[in-house]
Amino acid sequence: MLEKIDLEQQLSREEYDAELKPLQIRLLALEHELYERKRSMVLVFEGWDAAGKGGAIKRLTRRLDSRGYEVLPIGAPEGEDKTHHYLWRFWRRLKPPGEKQIQIFDRSWYGRVLVERVEGFASEEEWKRAYREINEFERLLASSGMILNKFWLHISRQEQLTRFDLRKDDPVKSWKLTDEDWRNREKWAAYEAAVEDMLLRTSTLIAPWTVVEANDKYFARVKVLRTVVDTLEKELDDWGKKSKSGKKKEKKNGKK
Repeated sequence: MLEKIDLEQQLSREEYDAELKPLQIRLLALEHELYERKRSMVLVFEGWDAAGKGGAIKRLTRRLDSRGYEVLPIGAPEGEDKTHHYLWRFWRRLKPPGEKQIQIFDRSWYGRVLVERVEGFASEEEWKRAYREINEFERLLASSGMILNKFWLHISRQEQLTRFDLRKDDPVKSWKLTDEDWRNREKWAAYEAAVEDMLLRTSTLIAPWTVVEANDKYFARVKVLRTVVDTLEKELDDWGKKSKSGKKKEKKNGKK
């Protein structure tokens, strides 16, 4: 699947500037509409190290009302989180729609079938069982009215190396590069197999994966924004039609 992704797609700076701001303004309006309708959206960002998740999230949230969204950076479980089922720490971080309209997970529960699988932190039985557990978890979120989008930011191995080298020599970004990032590169094939399985087994109608061609950062950021905007417009429009239909039925039943 990943081999078929066209990583040559790109936008010029002029195209990027022309598309970015209108999408951000539209997303701000949709954030308010989520608030009015008591709905919420959950966004999941996964991807290769240095794929640009942080940059995409930053552009996604730049014009949003800070009271209406939350970014949740996820690392290895610590303290109390380690004593519970791996999904527990995500359950307890989710906010009700009236409190946060958009919740963004920078890495997520998919660590069970990615890093925990590849690094041996979860047994084969545990990570294979996790596909079913995650699909059920997301089904429950959707049934409660949450709208889900999941993004895998995909770059080539050569592009990752280029970005690592740039980070290494940049005093502002060098802190982002760790020994673990270099070790993960050595296991590229194992992680790629895990990603393929994840995309195949957990992309559903209610919680689809969007693979983002991220060799070009401009293209990736715009694709993420456009996907979120398109999803919200469709979901809120469908929800509004169902709501109106329900009210019409109530009126008819009342007359009878």
